[in-house]
Amino acid sequence: MEKKIGEIKEELKAANDNMLPHFIEEYEKDERAGVVKIVEQARKRYEKLQQEIARIETLKTYEKEYESYGYVCGIDEVGRGPLAGPVVAGAVILPKDCDILYINDSKKLSAKKREELYDVIMEKAVAVEIGMASPKRIDEINILQATYEAMREAISKLSVKPDILLNDAVTIPQVDIKQVPIIKGDAKSISIGAASIVAKVTRDRLMVEYDKLLPEYGFASNKGYGSAEHIEALKKIGPSPIHRASFIKNFV
Repeated sequence: MEKKIGEIKEELKAANDNMLPHFIEEYEKDERAGVVKIVEQARKRYEKLQQEIARIETLKTYEKEYESYGYVCGIDEVGRGPLAGPVVAGAVILPKDCDILYINDSKKLSAKKREELYDVIMEKAVAVEIGMASPKRIDEINILQATYEAMREAISKLSVKPDILLNDAVTIPQVDIKQVPIIKGDAKSISIGAASIVAKVTRDRLMVEYDKLLPEYGFASNKGYGSAEHIEALKKIGPSPIHRASFIKNFV
C-alpha cells in the first residue's frame, strides 16, 4: 500500500542526516507531485550537508598541518569589550577524526546553535577547560594581561597537556608550549572555533545568572556590553560589584 504524502513528509522531518541518501533512493521514483517536492527538499538538505562537511574539512587545515606535534589545542577568549563581568577563555582539544559539524566563530552562530554545539563539544572533545579573570583583576592588571591570565588558567587546567596551541590572533606570554597565532582564527580553525563557542556559552550563562541578582542593568540581554539601557542604568544607579571600574569612567 502506498504511503500517504503526509507520512512521507513526516518521515523526512524525522530523518537524521545519515538517512537522507536512503530516503531519496526510496522515494525518487514516486511520481506524485507532492512526493517529488519532498524528495527535492531532501536533495537540497543533502547538498547543504555535503557543503558543510567540505567547509569543516577546510576548517581542519591548521589541525592537520600541526597534528604531527601531538595534541592540538584551540584557545579563544570572549568578553574583552564589556563594561561588566569577567573575561572568559576557552581551551579545547578535539579528537583527530572530529566529526562535529557547524562549528564556526561563535559570533556567527545563533544563541540556540551555540548551546547545541556546546553540548556536542563537551561530549566529544578530548579535553575542554575554561579560565576566567574577574572584573577586579581586569582593573588591577588591565584587560590584555587579564585575558592572558585567563588563557593560561584554561591551559593549565586541561586534563591532557597540549603539544601545540592554536590561538586566536595572540601569543600568550609565560607559556612553554609552542604557539601559532592565527588572525581571525575562530573562523579558520575548528579548535579555535570550538574554544570560542565554549567560552561564549559559559560567559553568557554567567551573565544571565548575574541578571537575576542585579536585574537593573539588563545583563541577560546585553551580557555586560555597553547598550544604551545599560549605560542609562549606570548613570542612574551607579556601578554594581561586577562592573569594571577602568571601563566605566566616562559614565560614572
